[in-house]
Amino acid sequence: MNNITIALLGGIFPALLWLSYWLREDRRHPEPKKMIFLTFIAGIMAVPLVLPLEKLTCAIIRDIMTHDVCGDTKNVGIVVLTIWAAIEEIFKFLAAYFVAIRSKYMDEPIDAVIYMITAALGFAALENTFFILGPLLDGHLFEGLITGNLRFIGASLLHTVSSAAVGVAIAFSYYKRATLRHDFLLIGLVGAIALHTIFNFFIIQQSGVHIFLVFGSVWVGAIILLLLFERIKRVRKYPPTL
Repeated sequence: MNNITIALLGGIFPALLWLSYWLREDRRHPEPKKMIFLTFIAGIMAVPLVLPLEKLTCAIIRDIMTHDVCGDTKNVGIVVLTIWAAIEEIFKFLAAYFVAIRSKYMDEPIDAVIYMITAALGFAALENTFFILGPLLDGHLFEGLITGNLRFIGASLLHTVSSAAVGVAIAFSYYKRATLRHDFLLIGLVGAIALHTIFNFFIIQQSGVHIFLVFGSVWVGAIILLLLFERIKRVRKYPPTL
């Protein structure tokens, strides 16, 4: 088994495990498998679009500040992290939106959360593959396995929770007038970007026990998401046209 295969398995299989878990929240009225598959693939395809934009961000800020702000991971500033988070959250939303959220299959509030989580896990699958592949290409199998495990309990769940924040905002505004739905969407995106930025900032700046505290906060976010799922399931009214 070559390094690329190992990295793909390490990136995609855990994401599918997470996806199977979250899909259970919609087991009463499950989404078509075709739409779940396409949304997951759209999330994967967002990664090659995001990476060049993140590199372009570094280049632009480097020209403005006259030094390489991305060359040293420890010195990546909050502005860069915020822009990166914004790019990722917007593209994950667009992946879910153009494939599923604006489709006829988006017919109840909880669907928005399911599709956002699906796109997020597709994105995480390929992103994690790249993170695992790096150590493997350098001959560090153990480091690659550790990277995969840490991203399974941390980064993958972060992508899920942050994108779910957008889905939750859409769900709670599902029966409201168009202007309010747009406002809720904006609030959801800002919240997702803030969560993503804060997580990345503390992961970069902290070490040791502090990292586990950061990971723990993401798990708290997952518990809150489970509670919100139950609240969204109780939202009732005839939906307006999206």
